[in-house]
Amino acid sequence: MPAVEIRNFRKVYDGKVAVEKLSFDIEAGDVFGLIGPNGAGKTTTIRFLATLLDPTMGDATIQGFSVRKQVREVRRRIGYLPDHFGVYDGMRVWEFLDFFALAYGIALTRRKKIIDDVLTLVDLAHKRDDLVNGLSRGTRQRLGLAKTLLHDPPVLILDEPASGLDPRARVEIKALLRELKQMGKTILISSHILSDLADLCNKIGIIERGQLLACAPVQEIVGQFSERHVIEVSVLSREIELETRLATTKHVENVERIDHQVKFDYAGTDEAIALLHGALAREEFPLVWFREVEVTLEEAFFRITKGEVS
Repeated sequence: MPAVEIRNFRKVYDGKVAVEKLSFDIEAGDVFGLIGPNGAGKTTTIRFLATLLDPTMGDATIQGFSVRKQVREVRRRIGYLPDHFGVYDGMRVWEFLDFFALAYGIALTRRKKIIDDVLTLVDLAHKRDDLVNGLSRGTRQRLGLAKTLLHDPPVLILDEPASGLDPRARVEIKALLRELKQMGKTILISSHILSDLADLCNKIGIIERGQLLACAPVQEIVGQFSERHVIEVSVLSREIELETRLATTKHVENVERIDHQVKFDYAGTDEAIALLHGALAREEFPLVWFREVEVTLEEAFFRITKGEVS
């Protein structure tokens, strides 16, 4: 049985479709990335799974419990971190966590140890007595993760946890998520920052305009483009002429020019690539480099959302 199962989820706001018949599974222990641009339907989907939004149609289960009909059982099993959450002025870090521990029904005799444990896990033990309203954005995010872990939920639902963070804070959040993965947590994480998910998730779903365009292991998503070479050529000048030249070349597709660089897909063999490089040199294009680039998750995302893969 999947840890998370969503079937035919549809949500309409004032006649506008936000999500259209979304279905996917997340197995226990998966780190599943739900990626897409702002407004794609990621937060709507996550709020539905977190039992905070009624669907227009469809249902979902968390460890077999319906998010529509068994809300209390679902909430015991999830840790939900929204994209923005409030803190209470004048509260210290331990008091903030104690407040939520009480809300989770954790006995007073157990709270101190649990709070100390989660603060140690998120590397905030030294901030225990600091005021929450004085914390930096990155530290608040780690505090938010600590709050979601108080009741030791097996499933974590995280909405844009690295959004708005500086580079160092993003690295720290990613390291923490890797540790949670090693602990066996099932994690659903939404983001529009694809570089944050490429080396963290084992599966992804690509959503745009409320439609699920792809859903598979990361390597399978990226591997759809393995039969093509992605070539990048940089020239000192004549870039427009080079773009035109390549656009009419056999085996060349998806030619794109940015400044003095031209990028394209090439379906020919390695030998054909070498011949193309030689031909451009003979035609005296002022080549700075001619190189094959690896297809990244970001590249795959853009190609899929442009409709290059069915």
